[in-house]
Amino acid sequence: MNKVAAGTLTITTIGLLSIAAFEGSRQVAYRDPVGVPTICSGHTKGVRIGQLKTENECQVLLREDVSEAGRYVGKCTSAPVTQAQYDALVSLAFNIGGPAYCKSTLVRKLNAGDCRGAAKEFPRWIRAGGDVLPGLVRRRADEQARFLTGCES
Repeated sequence: MNKVAAGTLTITTIGLLSIAAFEGSRQVAYRDPVGVPTICSGHTKGVRIGQLKTENECQVLLREDVSEAGRYVGKCTSAPVTQAQYDALVSLAFNIGGPAYCKSTLVRKLNAGDCRGAAKEFPRWIRAGGDVLPGLVRRRADEQARFLTGCES
């Protein structure tokens, strides 16, 4: 199991495809479950309802947003991680936002060397607007499973 500094990694194609699959993609802006104007695969910055994007524009936005999430993971994660763990953490940060990721108990436990304790935090992030969303339950289970592959027995 090869662990390295999170800041040296970039997301894999599998990790990117997983984020895209969980996010889905809509080329016309809509309101997400908590009312935030969203377009493409979870992009929210500067979005206006009714706005349109091409498939290529959506791909560019996804890569930019994933890169931003990766920067937060690299900045706030001091513990070495595997590639699978990094992909899971970027997926989480992408979905909950970099600042929330950095302030999370998950990051605190991971950086303290408690890999399994950090893994147990994924299911805490299954609510949007106070409601449990089945899609978030599935996403967190997937992220948690990928993350656990890097925890020592």
